[in-house]
Amino acid sequence: MSRNGSPKPDNHVIVLFGATGDLARRKLLPGLFHLHAAGLLPREYRIIGVSPRSAALTTEQFREHAEEACSEFCITKPTDPSWPSFAERVSFAAADPGDATDLEEAVHRAEKEIGGPVRRLYHLAVPPAAFTSVVGNLGATGLAKDARVIIEKPFGTDLASARALNQAVLAVFDESQVFRIDHFLGKESVDNVLAFRFANGLFEPIWNRQHIRYVEIDVPETLSIAGRAAFYDATGAYRDMVVTHLFQVLAFVAMESPVSLSAKHLRDEKEKVYEALKPIDVRHVVRGQYEGYRSEPGVAADSQTETMVAVRAEVDNWRWHGVPFFLRSGKAMGASRQLITLGFQPPPLRMFPAHRKDTPYGWQNEIVIDFADPGAIKLNFLAKVPGAELSLGNAEMAFYYKDSFAASNALEGYERLILLAMVGDQSLFTRSYGIERLWEISEPLLENPPPVEPYPVGSFGPESLKQLIAPYHWHLPHV
Repeated sequence: MSRNGSPKPDNHVIVLFGATGDLARRKLLPGLFHLHAAGLLPREYRIIGVSPRSAALTTEQFREHAEEACSEFCITKPTDPSWPSFAERVSFAAADPGDATDLEEAVHRAEKEIGGPVRRLYHLAVPPAAFTSVVGNLGATGLAKDARVIIEKPFGTDLASARALNQAVLAVFDESQVFRIDHFLGKESVDNVLAFRFANGLFEPIWNRQHIRYVEIDVPETLSIAGRAAFYDATGAYRDMVVTHLFQVLAFVAMESPVSLSAKHLRDEKEKVYEALKPIDVRHVVRGQYEGYRSEPGVAADSQTETMVAVRAEVDNWRWHGVPFFLRSGKAMGASRQLITLGFQPPPLRMFPAHRKDTPYGWQNEIVIDFADPGAIKLNFLAKVPGAELSLGNAEMAFYYKDSFAASNALEGYERLILLAMVGDQSLFTRSYGIERLWEISEPLLENPPPVEPYPVGSFGPESLKQLIAPYHWHLPHV
């Protein structure tokens, strides 16, 4: 089912480029099997894994690879009775730039086996440098006709490269066929931001500059870059996380109410937020590098790549003028969390006494949305501490998604987004303009980045983060 209640997808041939890579192993193959076991895939479909001839597998080897991936990473294991009917739909083909004969034959053979009208979906789980050649191959062979293509992040590394990639993709595919994927937007809990805001009269009237004084979007990770140095040292935390993920979440938090949940209306409102974003001011950016990063295999000894970045962004429109949005993400930090925090304007509190032991986090009113699925929403407020004195203390009300709804109904981000792409629903995918606009506002930072500052592994970044967010506070590591 799509988000708007459409029936399940038409019959499909699904082609996974980069089928033996890490993303396919951890997410795509397990995700497709979970969808199959849940009965959400079409009545008839085929999955074709693709790699260059130099790394090609036989179909039997690829099925074994898929079984191992699903054993390790899928909620539903291959011991499930549905596995044989999934495995028999999986095959493998080789394709090199300028030579896709094997792939062409595999696609046409799969379509003939299915019979009748069949849609094609290509998922490009390949390095960004390969996007253009893969898309060019699909165009040259005619395999792009009436097909859809999912393209992974990062979509470019700056404005010029994003424009060049868009031109290459749109020379072969129409914008309506292109699905630029951000798995953060496939999260149930990110969708829940829309429901929380727009379905509740408690919150929408106060979701503005009159009542909210700061917003944080905070995604620290405990993982280092071990094993990813070649990619990461050329990319850094800003390109890897902020442009591709955190700005997308910011748009959900800051957007106006869409006329409907259709792709057009949702994406129109998101793009208005991007249009209102001011160019990044490098004076309001902290770039950090965890201690020991330059000793990681494959990292340059004098690397200036940031492994943590924090940015103050501003949405200069009627709703948000003057409200700072603080975005932070990094590696080797003190916790792995995904939080949105909205801090509210304080009322006059002179009449109330309070003791530091009862208000260790200050006199704060905050909404804290945990968007790491299954997700949670907490309201932090002040209440009277029991006793003879009318004194204030920190209190909390909490909603936990896992305790309130059937967890078995939940899909992972990639699973939801693959389904949406199969039915042609682009509501959680970004248009070419949106991508280019985010790179455009990033140009001041990319052209003149401040120097990186060291931070200890297991901390929450350099000390200068406190100055960046002052007079407010980071919600983490306080909780």
